[in-house]
Formats: sequence, structure tokens, C-alpha cells
Amino acid sequence: MLTLQHQVRRLSRLGFALLLPCVTILSALPARAWSALSAWGISRDGVLELRTPPATRLQAFFEDGNGAVGPRIWVDLPGAPQRSRTLVGNGAIREVRIGRPTDNATRLVIEFQPGTRLDPRQIKLVGTDVDRWSMDFGPSVRGLRAIGEGSLERPQGPSWRALPPPSLQLPRGPIPKLGDLPSVPQGRYTVVLDPGHGGPDPGAIGINNLRETDVVLDVSLQVAQILQAKGVRVLLTRSSEVDVDLPPRVALANNNRADVFVSIHANALRMDRPDVNGVETFYFQGGRSLSLAQSLQNQMLAASPGTPDRGARSGRFFVIRRTVMPAALVEMGFVTGQLDAPRLADPSFRRRLAVAIAMGILNYLVAYP
Repeated sequence: MLTLQHQVRRLSRLGFALLLPCVTILSALPARAWSALSAWGISRDGVLELRTPPATRLQAFFEDGNGAVGPRIWVDLPGAPQRSRTLVGNGAIREVRIGRPTDNATRLVIEFQPGTRLDPRQIKLVGTDVDRWSMDFGPSVRGLRAIGEGSLERPQGPSWRALPPPSLQLPRGPIPKLGDLPSVPQGRYTVVLDPGHGGPDPGAIGINNLRETDVVLDVSLQVAQILQAKGVRVLLTRSSEVDVDLPPRVALANNNRADVFVSIHANALRMDRPDVNGVETFYFQGGRSLSLAQSLQNQMLAASPGTPDRGARSGRFFVIRRTVMPAALVEMGFVTGQLDAPRLADPSFRRRLAVAIAMGILNYLVAYP
């Protein structure tokens, strides 16, 4: 739990005495990483709850009120919020603000009404699970109308136990090894990988509750590891279950002058259409983006025999329309498809897809040095 320590103007930091192991997530997040504040809420009983990626390090602070200014409590988390905002409070809470104190930090501020009495010695931010935190403001903060953002419920875990129908055969045979992949000059290329959705937005949900975000994050992290092992500089728009708006995903690629941008998704249709399956890759304009899309499409099809080829197609998705380098958006299959969903739920198949996407990117880099 985090307890109070005094500084200037009775400014206090809630020091660590953790109930759960806590390891900083900063090293795991990319440069200009996105906020670790996945969701927050304040209950009617004046209890603040936070949901973060597992093993996030938080810092909590207290500042006493002064005349017409009420006391404040704030929590700092790694990663930048997609936007700063202010929510009007009620009861003893005047307002709640979410801001960016630095380029790679989120600050959640709870400002109380003037005259609200808080005892900083009794207020503690307690880790209740690896991704959950709770803080009781005390008896002077009761009878509120609940406020918050996002879902505090833990997202359902990946449905990796989803089994294929008895008649379905998963792809077999050896998975290409690192040495089998094309080689490119060490450190010459920068690739931005964009795992779609994340945090409160799980993307599509399909057969056996298979969630798009679980599939694409797993595959994206594996693609990143493969490319890094081949000497490619890789930036991820997210590396954990956090919410990232579309403009920051584009800005990460454009600001770092990436050579390639690849957004990774899984497709979906209605649950009553399991007959619809297939792999497709989108590009915005022709030229090198089309070549990149075709390279990715060819490799994914080779890794997923039997799934329909929906082609490399033109699309107007924001992340490939606003990036200035060759860009493509891959749809690895349908989480609602009777053929694709069990494959996407299988760890060995996701490894095949990761190798295929990495191969598609490397083939493109070799063809367009």
C-alpha cells in the first residue's frame, strides 16, 4: 500500500509498502508510451479504484487545502494520456482531472471541496491484485454519485482453450527459424507495429469469447521480437492492455520517420456467420504501400492454408491514410469464423502468423532497400 510522506505545503507522497510485487513498466513501454491508466472510478462510498496493466508502478501524493482551495490527492502513472480532461465532481469532490505532467506520465487528480477534512495518515493506495488498486478517502467523503471512466472489471483472459472442431486440422510442419528469414543491414530500418484496440476497447469478440486485442497483442509482440533479432529498430504503439487513440499511433510513426508501419488486427462479422473466414491486407495508396500489403498477404496465406484469400485491398483506415511512410493494415482472420477462430486461439498458430508477418516485412525491406 502507499502511505503519506510530508513535503512542502504539507505536500505528501504516498510511500510504498506494497501488498503485491510491483515492477516498473516503464522499460516495457515504447518511447512516448501510452497511459497505464486503463480505467478508474470513485464509488458512492468515496473509494477510488484503478485498473492498470499488471505490475505497474504508481506514485500517490496528498496536498492539504488552504482557505478557498480544497485538499488534493493525485496519482502518477507511466505513459501519456490520449487527451487531458476535467470531470465535474459531486458531494465532497469538486472535480477530477486527468493530465500529462511530462511527456511520458499520466496524472489523475482528485480535488476536494474547500473545508473537506482528510487524514493523510489513514489514506492508503492499496494494491488489491496485480492490476487493481484501491484508496478509501475516509468518512468525510461519502454519499457521492459514482463517477469514473472505463471498465474496472478485469478483461476476460485470452480464450486460448478454445478447441477446433474435430474435423478441423491446424497447420502443421516446422515453423521457419530466425536464420531462415531474410537478413537486412543492422540498425538501418525502423518499423512501427500497431496492435489494434486495447484497454477498455477489446476490439471484436468472437467464438468462445476470443478477443481481438488478445490475439493482436500476442502476435505483435512476437513480430517485434523477431524483427529486433534481425537488427530492425521496432517501435510499438502499445505493448500492454492500454487504450491508445488513433492520432498518437500515427504520430509515433511519423515523428520517428519510420520506414514501415504495420497495423495488426483480426476481423469479425456477426456470430451467425461463421462461414465467413479469410485473410486480407489493406493499403491506402498504391506504390510501395501496395507492395508491402502484397508481401504481408502472401506470407499470411502461406501460414494459414485453406483460409480464403480476401486479397490486398485499398482502404481508408486512419492509421494507414495519415502515415507518411509505406503502411499496411493486416486482418489475420475472423474471430467469428469457424475456420479462423480456432486457429487464432491456438498459440502455435499465432507464432506462425508472427513469423509470417515478420517475413513479409523483411521481404519488403529487402526488395526496397
